[in-house]
Amino acid sequence: MKSIDIADLDCVYLSYDEPQKEEFWIKIRNMVPWAKRVDNVKGSDAAHKAAAAASDTERFILIDGDNLPVEDFFNQTIEYINDDYEQAVYRWRARNHINGLMYGNGGISSWTKTFVNNMRTHEASEGADETDVEFCFDDLYWPMYNCYSTTYPNGSAKHAWRAGFREGVKMCLDRGRKPSTSEFKDRVHSRNLDHLTIWHNIGSDAEHGLWAIAGARLGTYKTMLTDWDHTEVQWFDNLEQMWSEIEHLAPGEIVSLHKEALHTQLDLPVNVLTPDQSKFFKHHYRSNWHNSDIMTREIDVIRSQEGW
Repeated sequence: MKSIDIADLDCVYLSYDEPQKEEFWIKIRNMVPWAKRVDNVKGSDAAHKAAAAASDTERFILIDGDNLPVEDFFNQTIEYINDDYEQAVYRWRARNHINGLMYGNGGISSWTKTFVNNMRTHEASEGADETDVEFCFDDLYWPMYNCYSTTYPNGSAKHAWRAGFREGVKMCLDRGRKPSTSEFKDRVHSRNLDHLTIWHNIGSDAEHGLWAIAGARLGTYKTMLTDWDHTEVQWFDNLEQMWSEIEHLAPGEIVSLHKEALHTQLDLPVNVLTPDQSKFFKHHYRSNWHNSDIMTREIDVIRSQEGW
């Protein structure tokens, strides 16, 4: 069985317009002195290809511009149990600072240059539903079980709103495809519905947290209850225009705006927790979390729990 120390891999910090990106870059360089940086590349597919080009190792570690890893991650060893493990992309969980969710969104990942250069996603997807707004439907893109970082998508009101909006869109989709309102509860994965509900209601205690909730609700409303083209979420420029139309409003106005429609037409709970309630939820949500082996995949844990 092959193995490779993470400390022997190139590490690329991929930033765009995150308000805290310079501060985080300093912290990451203190953790990982050999880290490289790719900054301000437009388009998710193009940015990942730029990161691959910056790496001198075939496999590399990628850290998003609003993510702070735990230092122990860089002491871990990746083991290639078989050929699939050697070729696969790994996406470890991150804990979301706004709402406490722990899943792949914003987490540390490990790619191969070959995978990145062959993929066509987001703006390069050529209309393929599954890759229009996500990477995660390739058979060799693996969500991993462990959590090694915290993501801070609330560096400003705009960034919190944008993060919520994007997840409010993506969590509604069935493998990249928009379901009908009648299909919604049956076709959307139960875990995505769980995450969507938390994005819609948790985080008022965090800075700009209400903006994240507002964004999530608006993203879900526009995706499921209007004829808006959800693939527009590919480009930050599209969201910039949308933000310019609402930034003068109070976030609470947007949170309340489509509350009734989301509840009555999609049967979604719409009860924003107070700051104290939100803190309580985040404290106890997965409070007994323990990492497993670094190579543990989410699917393996699910299979074990469900007795597959």
